[in-house]
Amino acid sequence: MSRKQRSPGKRAKRLPRQSRKTLGTTNQESLTALLDWFLPDGGIFAKVKLHGNTSWSPRSLVWLALCWAWSESRNLTDAFTEAAGCCQRMLASSPLTTYQGFMGAMTRWTATFIPLLCLVLQERMQEIGGKFWQIDQWVPIAFDGSRSTAPRTTANEQAFCAANYGKGKTAQYRRKKSKGMRRKRNEKNRPQPQAPQVWITMMWHMALRLPWMWRLGPSNSSERAHVMDLLDTGKFPQNTLFCGDAGFVGYPLWAAILERGLHLLVRVGANVSLLTQSADYTLAKKGLVICWPRSMMQSRQQPLRLRLLKVRVGKTKVWLLTSVLESANLTAKQMIQFYQMRWGIEVEFRGLKQTLDRAKLRSRRDQRLLAELDWSILAMATAELFALKEQLSKAHSRPRRPPDPMKRSLANTMRAIRYCLRNLDDVPDPQQELLILLRVAVTDSYDRKTSKRARYHPPNPDKKPLGDPKLRQLTPMEKKTLKIIEAKLAA
Repeated sequence: MSRKQRSPGKRAKRLPRQSRKTLGTTNQESLTALLDWFLPDGGIFAKVKLHGNTSWSPRSLVWLALCWAWSESRNLTDAFTEAAGCCQRMLASSPLTTYQGFMGAMTRWTATFIPLLCLVLQERMQEIGGKFWQIDQWVPIAFDGSRSTAPRTTANEQAFCAANYGKGKTAQYRRKKSKGMRRKRNEKNRPQPQAPQVWITMMWHMALRLPWMWRLGPSNSSERAHVMDLLDTGKFPQNTLFCGDAGFVGYPLWAAILERGLHLLVRVGANVSLLTQSADYTLAKKGLVICWPRSMMQSRQQPLRLRLLKVRVGKTKVWLLTSVLESANLTAKQMIQFYQMRWGIEVEFRGLKQTLDRAKLRSRRDQRLLAELDWSILAMATAELFALKEQLSKAHSRPRRPPDPMKRSLANTMRAIRYCLRNLDDVPDPQQELLILLRVAVTDSYDRKTSKRARYHPPNPDKKPLGDPKLRQLTPMEKKTLKIIEAKLAA
């Protein structure tokens, strides 16, 4: 598709500088206003100590990195050339003029700048969120993981591939199961080693539908360990409710959340063992259960008191576990609503991989690749934040069509920003200005007559039903130990 077909509107004619000032706002001025709102000054970098010979400011480097990540050029050097040209016009000079110097700064300062910019992102989310900042009394934040593929270079394979790939029990199970079903191995077509992949663990604001913060790692990373790391380094509102799928289970993770005064809501199945205090346990008795593994009993660790419910989500019956013990504070209907909203994080990953084309990354060195992915996620979150700001603006909201973050379109948002970057000096028509395009960057509103679901789903023999959680009654000795521990905690 040509650039002319991709542009949201007819390209305006380039006019002399004096004529442009009298007609209206240029694309450059609109984009600069949004960037100035997101990062008005470099105050967040006040404690960052730069080298004495550094010629660029952190704020200008952030602008260059965002324009670089927003570029639709597949080649990284071409994207840098475009971004440097944009910064040359927006800032009167580009902070860095060579690609190698830019990537050197990225690998050196990404780990320092990204956490600071995540805090700015969260502040802006709370500033413009309004009624969407929380649902009822909760600030719902989902977490989940995904992978992006990296080029097959030696540096990427050493950094991101699992050292014991193909030697685990699962691989042996597949090899044994496929014996006699596949054609014999051909020496000319030997199986290829695992492609290097980067693991992304993201926390995502479910009401505003924006990334909160994230962690990157090799393909064999533990998403639960990533979440615990994010809990240690991140800042969260007091009434945060974390929502996760069946992979985010276990005493260490749940205890880490509860120790910080926060709450959780996760799906559980046969991979979880829980305890009850009575033999006639039923869901009618408020569903109160205890998470207390044997190793935690022996070390006299505090048990976790939780609430378990079996609910219907769509056509499926699932078990949901929460740390909110009072049903009045979190009803079964609310639990279903939050668990269904959690699916939006999968759409966020799809937008990163398809709309921003980061399903396969481009850097051939591991540190540069991590910087590429970090700034891609931040650029995606910043673009969505700009669209959300305009769509939730009270001055431009329509009473008949109230704004809804669920209707926001990442594809239309990126199309508007990229069109603006390609035509910075143009004065567009009033209906084609960047702010207007961001306000109407929403998904389709028509009713579909056919389903978007694929008509053929390949069977996955390794995916088994989740099953029911394992429940058993506390033994008399365990009850006695429980009373002793709770008496010490009460004292």
